[in-house]
Amino acid sequence: MENPVQHTFFRYLTYSDEDEQWEMVCTDAGYTEVPPYTIYPPNKEGHPRIFQRVAVGRTLNEYQIIYITKGEGVFETSGRHYDVKPGSIIMVFPGVRHFYKPVYEIGWMEYWVGFKGGHFELLRERGFLNPQEPFIEIGLQNNVLDLYNEIIAEVRDQKPLYQIVASSKILALIAEINACARRRAQASHAAQVVEAAKCMMVEKIYGDIDINSIATALGISASRLNDIFKTYTSMTPYQYYIHIKIHAAKSLLEQGDLSVKEVAYRLGFEDQYHFSRLFKKKTGIAPSQWRAFMYE
Repeated sequence: MENPVQHTFFRYLTYSDEDEQWEMVCTDAGYTEVPPYTIYPPNKEGHPRIFQRVAVGRTLNEYQIIYITKGEGVFETSGRHYDVKPGSIIMVFPGVRHFYKPVYEIGWMEYWVGFKGGHFELLRERGFLNPQEPFIEIGLQNNVLDLYNEIIAEVRDQKPLYQIVASSKILALIAEINACARRRAQASHAAQVVEAAKCMMVEKIYGDIDINSIATALGISASRLNDIFKTYTSMTPYQYYIHIKIHAAKSLLEQGDLSVKEVAYRLGFEDQYHFSRLFKKKTGIAPSQWRAFMYE
């Protein structure tokens, strides 16, 4: 349903057995501009009955991500109250009662997408969709808004395999929201700490590092460095150090003039076999196979 006067579009979707085999389906998507002094939700008769109760309380059997780009409102779930403003993300989880609505005198602009499937359940198990964090402030982000518009375009046009394309874009939306949240969580000093630590590691790529020494040089504890670095990069400092060593090993192997043993020693591995095991663990193939693959 689309109403150009009220700047509204929404659609509730069906999906096939083939779509469900993807383990991700888009169930609904849309946007609505709610002017001041408007009963919420507008166009109430166009929504399924359970969705109509958004302003008074409801429980859905799907996930929803709602992005507010202007206006003000409230969101309540699991006994917690949140004040909604431009740049707010509202996360709705299956089986969790909630309600949200704009301030009557102010209104808001909302974009939303609904989805379900086994892959999203896996993301929930691994913390990328976290019921303990149903409200996220990411600010106004063009990348996020672009993804909503791309999903809505797929839903509107419904070209062949649109469900698979739309659900893939929902994955990208979840990733972008998590990335925005992490970037905003980092103070400028924390970002500087991470970049400085990375530089120190690059300088030591052909030797070894002491995380405690790096932390001391940066004026923080090793545990604090570990926490900041992991939040910013999803890796511990040592994991990142191994990552850049393996990347350097790939480049050295591709040059073709060093043996696997020489590459291992060049990068500070005293044991060639330890290097080979680590390389295979990170890349899926042995160093000798990597070189052969590159020169096929």
